[in-house]
Amino acid sequence: MSEVLEVYESRPRYVAGKLLANRAPGLVSGPLAPIRLADRRDPEPPALGWGVVKVLLAGICGSDLATITGKVSPYFGPLVSYPFVPGHEIVGELVDDMDDLPRGTRVVLDPVLGCLARGYDPCAACATGLTGRCERITAGHIAAGLQTGYCADTGGGWGHRLVAHRSQLRAVPDDISNEKAVLVEPFACAIHSVLRAHVQPGATVSVIGAGSIGLLTVAALKAFAEPEQIIVVAKHPKQQDLARQFGATHVIGAKDAVNQFRRITHAMRVKPELGSPYLMGGVDTSFECVGSRSSLDLALRTTRAGGTIVASAIPASNADLSPLWARELHLIGAYTTGLETLPGGKKAHSFDLALEQAAVQPIDQLLGATYALARWRDALDHALSAGSLGTAKIAFEPRRQS
Repeated sequence: MSEVLEVYESRPRYVAGKLLANRAPGLVSGPLAPIRLADRRDPEPPALGWGVVKVLLAGICGSDLATITGKVSPYFGPLVSYPFVPGHEIVGELVDDMDDLPRGTRVVLDPVLGCLARGYDPCAACATGLTGRCERITAGHIAAGLQTGYCADTGGGWGHRLVAHRSQLRAVPDDISNEKAVLVEPFACAIHSVLRAHVQPGATVSVIGAGSIGLLTVAALKAFAEPEQIIVVAKHPKQQDLARQFGATHVIGAKDAVNQFRRITHAMRVKPELGSPYLMGGVDTSFECVGSRSSLDLALRTTRAGGTIVASAIPASNADLSPLWARELHLIGAYTTGLETLPGGKKAHSFDLALEQAAVQPIDQLLGATYALARWRDALDHALSAGSLGTAKIAFEPRRQS
């Protein structure tokens, strides 16, 4: 038995979260959240090829916060199983020997629970290395769950131990600290989104949002693309400083952002009688890294005709998609990671690329604080207000007592 934070199914609390998330986030991360600290049996490997991982650090992701605060779409309902222990941004240690990995090996987790983890031969997507598109994430010998951290049978990072399939694990080199390793999963996602976009050399690119995924996207752009300009929309001063450190050529605030884009890109600004202004012209590629209606709206209104918008965060609903149609924009989703095709045709998995880059990039600067599981309310409050508090990433440290 050990302590875990678990999310349980509660329609009343889900509805309350949706109603109060913006008005009273403290209530949503506290008394009204469908989450509790509990003592549970440690999960056991469900089949051959699985092992036990002791969690060292586990990040709090935007998708975790969206789930707890009721902001996530009902679309995901069939793709999770309750109760589940959140946490998919993980660095941990193997409890026992596992195939080619000896006991005590530090590992990071590719959280997607694809065909191999579920006991199937690879589907068409998994066979090409794009496990995020797996067609069997509700089947097999474990419960439904698109990822570890959303499956009732695997445990998650917000607990002391979880189980993982060998196909999900990658050893962490000795020169990468735990503070860097816990950011490898979101870094791999950012790399995946950049390579999905096929950014052309000399392009002008925007990154809307400067939380951890936005800042890691800037780092990925510098490592795997050759844009001439990277414009970052950052709301808070510390985010703006970090965006410059990670390689942004322009950092602008969220207020009056359309006019700031106009000046940088030399586009023409037009203003409808009702609604927000937009550009005739603009950036070549936008990465939407917030998941809010306003941020997607800004991307739609500041990307040039025929340009590309990458949805790198869980998208908000009710955005006005008129620019998508009228300007013939390309809207691309970028979910999790996969086998990537690099410029020049070389193939590599985004997790391996993230580990290589983590060794040379100061991504540990993004980790602002760690919390014991018992202080989960403080941790969630901090994560919900991370930007204004000058922090990009918050993590749990299950071994910690207080």
